[in-house]
Amino acid sequence: MNRLAVAIVVGAALYFGLDQTGALHRLTSTPATRVRGLSADQADGQRDTFAEQQSGKQVTGEGIVTKLLADDTEGSRHQRFILRLSSGQTLLVAHNIDLALRLDSLKPGDVVGFNGVYEWNAKGGVIHWTHRDPAGRHQAGWLRHAGKTYQ
Repeated sequence: MNRLAVAIVVGAALYFGLDQTGALHRLTSTPATRVRGLSADQADGQRDTFAEQQSGKQVTGEGIVTKLLADDTEGSRHQRFILRLSSGQTLLVAHNIDLALRLDSLKPGDVVGFNGVYEWNAKGGVIHWTHRDPAGRHQAGWLRHAGKTYQ
């Protein structure tokens, strides 16, 4: 029985291909990587984005608010808060409140869905572009909180 299980696992690994770290290599056809998804493939794609420090990638997911930060008021104003993903990864969300509505009722413990651009940093990364581009040159992002979408 154990030999059969090993043979199945090895066969699956060979079929899907192994990358340099020994993890199964997956390709997605969607424009955004899900950072908290329904499948193992999506979760692995998220880990790849973070582990490989892939800045500039459009990502979608959700997390729990762990901390509210003061607004960034230099240049365009941004509402800032920290999300913790199910993987333990933390992300700073920088939501442009000159272009989109503020999440006024936001508090620690709330679940927030997001779609935006991931930028790597040593603390976990930043999600920005969580709004529409008024010039129409960039893929629109969003935040979802308490049943409302903020763009």
